[in-house]
Amino acid sequence: MKKIFISSDHAGFRLKEAIKVYLKSKKMDFHDLGPDNDNKVDYPDYAHKVARKVKLNKKNVGILVCGSGTGMNIVANKHKNIRAAQCFDLKSTKLSRLHNDANIITLGSRLLNKKKALSFIGVFLKTKFEGGRHSKRIRKI
Repeated sequence: MKKIFISSDHAGFRLKEAIKVYLKSKKMDFHDLGPDNDNKVDYPDYAHKVARKVKLNKKNVGILVCGSGTGMNIVANKHKNIRAAQCFDLKSTKLSRLHNDANIITLGSRLLNKKKALSFIGVFLKTKFEGGRHSKRIRKI
């Protein structure tokens, strides 16, 4: 069973909390790595926490939420064996898993409404990597 690690900064805190409710409703096991409130924090601190946990096991995945999704994405992708995907729609979300074997999804709370974000999380968590010709490309990263 894969472990899901989730975190945000202050801008993404409310959406992170909504995602946690969604994950609980689907009976998915997840670990919230903070923050515990919407006080100002630095997004790199939380992106690093999730990336470190995700790279411990190939089956682990992460969810990161900040205002735009971009900052968290940049930080997470600094880690070896992390393939974070900033997702804007269902197609980009699905392809990030099918073709890129993304292991972290990053979302922008200021760019997405809750309904869209939750649908992206559902697609991200259920879509499996296609492998095949894409495996060779992943090894080149």
